Amino acid sequence: ANKEPLVVAGELLMGLSAARNLPLVPIDSEHSAIFQCLRGEDPRTVERLILTASGGPFRGWTSDQLASVTPEQALRHPTWSMGPKITIDSATLFNKGLEVIEARWLFGLGVERIDVVLHPQSLVHSMVEYVDGSILAQMDHPDMRTPIQYALTYPQRLPSPRPRLDLTTRGSLTFEPPDRATFRCLDLAYEAAARGGAVPCAMNAADEVAVAAFLAGEIAFLDIPRVIERVMARADDTAGASLEALLAADEEARVWAQEECQSCQS
Repeated sequence: ANKEPLVVAGELLMGLSAARNLPLVPIDSEHSAIFQCLRGEDPRTVERLILTASGGPFRGWTSDQLASVTPEQALRHPTWSMGPKITIDSATLFNKGLEVIEARWLFGLGVERIDVVLHPQSLVHSMVEYVDGSILAQMDHPDMRTPIQYALTYPQRLPSPRPRLDLTTRGSLTFEPPDRATFRCLDLAYEAAARGGAVPCAMNAADEVAVAAFLAGEIAFLDIPRVIERVMARADDTAGASLEALLAADEEARVWAQEECQSCQS
């Protein structure tokens, strides 16, 4: 359920999981969906993973519109009720970038085989495309009780008293590509995953500092990706994956991010 450890220390955690023969069962709704769609299938037949995103409160907005966004506006998520940090991350699409890296480690695919599509109805929680062109999807209400129950009862699937999803009452389901040029955090996450080393760790630390500064009214909404990008440019992509190295990288990146936030204010 907590995606940041996999983003920061995915190699370390997956190594421990394999060494102790303890598979990880995801609770994040998107990764639970993929986990369910992969069950019983040959991993070698997977073509790509497709993570869905609601698009947040600013789907379709331009950079000019985003320039004056307030924290109050950014905290109004159209689908999910979440804490302030993850709600801002959803608005910037940074959260989806974290989920791309999380999926990379959980399911062993390169990020070039993990795509993101916007699905504002939030009923299709993610999909898996196979080599024959078939796409399997997991659908349900946007309700975390489903993936939590599935993880707790896995490998069984037990009855739930929750209301069922009636597609005949939900109208159309729509899908569209994300606006990567406007919501730059998504591509920054792909870049961090490709570079490796301490870069994902630095990216995550920079976002935490930048989001806190935005919520405090110290920087603008569009400064968040700027701070992350500048910190990533200073991060070491050859750093080792030891816990000590990652903790040091996290601490260093937070100092850099504070400096960049102050630069945005001047």
